[in-house]
Amino acid sequence: MFKFGKAMHEPEIRQEPPAVDLERVVGGIAHEAAGIGKESAELNGLIDDLAALSGRQAETFKALADEIGAMVRANHEIEAVTKASTESVRRARKTVEQIGQGVIAVTDNLSEVADAANEITQIALQTRLVAFNASVEAKRAGEAGRGFAVVADAVRDLAAKVEQSSKLIMSTVTQLDARIKTLADDIQSKGQASGGKGGTFDAAVSEVERGVAEIADAAQHNLASCAGVLDSVKGLSNQVDNTATALQNARKRAEGFLSLSESLIEMAAESGVRTEDTPFIEAVTAAGQRITTLFEEGIRGGTLSMADLFDEHHQPIPGTNPEQFMARFTPYCDKMLPDVLEKLLTLSPKVVFSVATDRKGYIPTHNRKFSKPQGGDPLWNQANSRNRRFFVGRTEWAAINNRKPFLLQTYRRDMGGGNFAVMKDLSVPLFVNGKHWGALRVGYQF
Repeated sequence: MFKFGKAMHEPEIRQEPPAVDLERVVGGIAHEAAGIGKESAELNGLIDDLAALSGRQAETFKALADEIGAMVRANHEIEAVTKASTESVRRARKTVEQIGQGVIAVTDNLSEVADAANEITQIALQTRLVAFNASVEAKRAGEAGRGFAVVADAVRDLAAKVEQSSKLIMSTVTQLDARIKTLADDIQSKGQASGGKGGTFDAAVSEVERGVAEIADAAQHNLASCAGVLDSVKGLSNQVDNTATALQNARKRAEGFLSLSESLIEMAAESGVRTEDTPFIEAVTAAGQRITTLFEEGIRGGTLSMADLFDEHHQPIPGTNPEQFMARFTPYCDKMLPDVLEKLLTLSPKVVFSVATDRKGYIPTHNRKFSKPQGGDPLWNQANSRNRRFFVGRTEWAAINNRKPFLLQTYRRDMGGGNFAVMKDLSVPLFVNGKHWGALRVGYQF
């Protein structure tokens, strides 16, 4: 006998899936996305700090390389000058030697002159004797020899003068010869001697040559040292450049995470499910509508014009540091916007600031705590006088160009004194009579 079990086709029991708590799920996604955004913003800030440090290091290495390059050029100039100096010393030595040889040649020439003068003297003596004999013979001849006697006397006088001149030449030559021989001996002795009080010409020239050679050696040593240091600096500079490139790539990746987290937060807010950001979105949206109303009422009432409101000729305020500006709509904003902006600060202790900014990033009116008159300290002014100034960074630029109902961003804010805080930036676009004017921005902490 066979026993059969349960039928093969028993009806299946279906179970309904558990109810999904959509609000809890979406809220969790928004919370996690906010955490990712906060960490991404912190990472972006750290990368920016490292990039700034890397940039300063690159500038330092460049300046150092420029200084070393200047040292190299200076040493090349020293090398060129020492070569020229060595050549000048060589020419000076050669010139002195040539002078010595020239002096000796002059001495020889003077000797020849003396010999010639001596011969002239001898000839003059003989001429005088001949003239004397001729004069005697002329006297003996009487009247017939008178003319000859006159000539003989003239020749004798000329011979006497020649003899006298020759003796003067010989005397002068003798004196010159003595002086030139002394000069020649002095040049030769100074060219050969190696000692003596105060040194000699040759010793001085040799000392100059040694000094020039030492300078040239030092310049060569400096060139070698500079080349080694320059190679090291270039190597470090290349490493810094590589680091900067790596930081840029890391910044792009972190920026991608940040954008993703912001998109998730916006999707959660747009889903209709209430999240931790919903109260802020509702309050900022209402405040944006109120500012639009104030602008349009001012235009209808004649206290403000569209041309004034959209004035982009911001005029610098003299004597301000950091520089502040005035636009034609600034006085109206100072009068009408503070109540709206100050009310947003009471929304939560997390709210740090609320501002309306035009399309250029200009903030005419800020919260009262950030709108104090400037003083003499630019750093104090930077933190406490933030009205009537331009602020255009990644976050600001995205806010003033946004056309969606709202934009929620995450960024790291400089709180001064080297302190930073990761914050959310919630903005809504401001339209006046259908024309985009700028944005209302509210910054609040996590």
